[in-house]
Amino acid sequence: MKTKPHLHPALGLALVPIFLTSCEPGRAPQPNPNQTKAIDAVHVNPYKAGTYAHFTASKNYPKTYGIYRNEALLAKTNGSNAKVIVDRKLQRAFLLNNGEVAMDYPVSTGNKSFPTPAGKYQVLRKTKANKRSNLYGKIYDAEGKVVNSNADISKDPVPEGGRFEGALMSYWMRISWDGIGMHKGKVPRYPASHGCIRTYYKAVDTVYSKVAVGTPVVVR
Repeated sequence: MKTKPHLHPALGLALVPIFLTSCEPGRAPQPNPNQTKAIDAVHVNPYKAGTYAHFTASKNYPKTYGIYRNEALLAKTNGSNAKVIVDRKLQRAFLLNNGEVAMDYPVSTGNKSFPTPAGKYQVLRKTKANKRSNLYGKIYDAEGKVVNSNADISKDPVPEGGRFEGALMSYWMRISWDGIGMHKGKVPRYPASHGCIRTYYKAVDTVYSKVAVGTPVVVR
């Protein structure tokens, strides 16, 4: 026996089931491969506004530039209980307090040529200002004009009389001795860096203030 599709009382549209993922405290959300879309339907978020479940169930998540903040939990987050998880697939990172998400924010990890290596790290050093890359940046000619805006100083020549200027990496949080770290930078919603974890400007100050040397960082 065939059943008739359920009609939304307000819109009069046939809906197909949507399977929603649960959001456990302290775990970054994972895409649900069984999730289906409503045909010609308006996205309805079933969770209470302001909750983390509501944030991750939003139509544009994870590509949104939005930031989730649990202000009460952030107030209690410090170097003794903080942990950072960087999800390369979602291009988002999660500041945890004893395993619970205190902040969920956009990042941009390494591109295909310079992927950010997965692994378990820790914050090794912090430098808030005046940190510049010694490998990547811009090359200027003798007249001060930019001739290469995405230069690799190990490969790209500097014209006579010109100079190399390393990319500014303020809020630098080193996690490996071979040059990988978290820092403020441009965050398109796809992998774009030379291996570092560019952190969205509206979140980086909070992350920097809540982690300490020794804070665990997991890249997955």
